[in-house]
Amino acid sequence: MGKNRFFQRRRFLQGAAGLLLGGTLPSALAPVAAKAGNLTGEPLTTLIDVDACDGCGACVRACRDRNLEGVPLPVRQPPQPYPSWIRIQDWSGKRDVTDRLTPYNWLYLQSCTVQTEAGARKVFLPRRCMHCTNPPCANLCSTGAARQRASGAVYIDRGSCMGDGQCDRACPWMIPRRQSGVGPYLSFAPRYAGNGQMFKCDYCQDLLAEGKPPVCIAACPRQAQRIGPRKDMVRAARVMAEERKGDIFGLNENGGTNTLYVSSLAFRDMEAELLREDQIGYGRPSLRPAGASMDKENRLLGTVLLAPLAGAALAWLRIWREKQKRRRP
Repeated sequence: MGKNRFFQRRRFLQGAAGLLLGGTLPSALAPVAAKAGNLTGEPLTTLIDVDACDGCGACVRACRDRNLEGVPLPVRQPPQPYPSWIRIQDWSGKRDVTDRLTPYNWLYLQSCTVQTEAGARKVFLPRRCMHCTNPPCANLCSTGAARQRASGAVYIDRGSCMGDGQCDRACPWMIPRRQSGVGPYLSFAPRYAGNGQMFKCDYCQDLLAEGKPPVCIAACPRQAQRIGPRKDMVRAARVMAEERKGDIFGLNENGGTNTLYVSSLAFRDMEAELLREDQIGYGRPSLRPAGASMDKENRLLGTVLLAPLAGAALAWLRIWREKQKRRRP
């Protein structure tokens, strides 16, 4: 009974939403690169030089200055969704948290200490949405709120997000974060029509449209981040990795992303240290290689297509068993 009501809730959510909606790059050159990407029709890709990042936090502060006040606060105690095992997620009292991704913090510095031949080395990685080239969050969003622009920006439309969290479950790095008690679901049946809204980095999509770089890139004093047309950034990342005998993260992960990290250290070593230092989980994304894009969707689609067959098989088995019982003396 509980499961049936849960799936009825999901169907109601989808229907209600449908009715409602019917090297380094000097900062001075970043706008030129952004415009070039738009003119060529290519998505814009960020290249992050892990070796150059010193963890100053300027990117985090710039992101918060731009986005923090725009994330709404619950107007009242968030209603408990149905079924009761669905958790309320309220970060409104923890808006100052910056050591992980939250609805109020879209970028944070992940760090660990890696042992090298030259000794221990502290590394810093600005972590946010990877902006996948084929984003599963947008492909699986039940209300169509998660979307992708031609610029490569993957964003969540606040006018249609009901906070069901499908984007979080679809994301290999579980980037989107939920804030319960906010959003359009409150105008429907709050217990049944959603659970807040999902929030994440939107790539400063409005700035990209103006030919300007995201604020995190513009704020970096060490120019550890650059942005430009994808093919140019991929080429630059490969050159950097070859020169340093290093590694690239984000090029092939999840079928490819528009966020590339380059380091002279192997990302698998960073992943191992992050795990050892308990720096992965719930708002702290991993560095493990993700499968091909849409793997989760394909598995989900397979489940959906096989469900009727499985149901028919079970029904036939039940009928067969009943007949066998009747035949027994």
